[in-house]
Amino acid sequence: NRPKYFIMLFPVSAAFWWFFEYLNRFVQNWQYVGVHFSSLEYFFYASISFSTVLPAVLGTREWIQSFSWVEKCNNLIPFSIFQSKPIALSVLMASSAGIVLIGIWPDYLFPLLWVSPLLIIVSLQILSGENHVFSDIARGDWRLVISSALAALFCGCFWEMWNYFSLAKWIYSVPFVHRYEIFEMPVLGFAGYLPFGIECAILGKILARNFARQVSIQ
Repeated sequence: NRPKYFIMLFPVSAAFWWFFEYLNRFVQNWQYVGVHFSSLEYFFYASISFSTVLPAVLGTREWIQSFSWVEKCNNLIPFSIFQSKPIALSVLMASSAGIVLIGIWPDYLFPLLWVSPLLIIVSLQILSGENHVFSDIARGDWRLVISSALAALFCGCFWEMWNYFSLAKWIYSVPFVHRYEIFEMPVLGFAGYLPFGIECAILGKILARNFARQVSIQ
């Protein structure tokens, strides 16, 4: 029911995933094989593929939230995550340092590629006094967090399946956990989709809020 917002997700999604591609330059957890394009062609075709990530995850989350069991997740155990500004500032500094240090110790800090961006955004929102993606779980409402994480994991399973049978594909090289693959992905690597789904939810909420503000101004 918000076609302009949905269309806006595609270019934002491309930029969003290019950010993770940049971080991967330092950790080299995945690489692409069977790709024979010039740099410009690669950027064009890759951007088209990357543009589908955010719409896919957010759309799948809407589908997951249609199930009745999700509604039961609005009254689970409350859990407060560093609500105070001093703690948020400490987390912001630590997670920002982690982003920098993955280039120095990529074999040990590679999980921060998925976790640090999430912590940075949430910390900034706490410091600015905004509601964030974890605000609801302080009241025991886990619906957004659970549905977002599962949406990315669900999409990830299909992405990995399609990738496995593709001629042009990505392959993984993940330190310490590169074993027991499902398709090309080490089984523990699927855990990375969970924080990624929450990051997609954060970006979706930010875009929705800004889009609603622009509509109200018009």
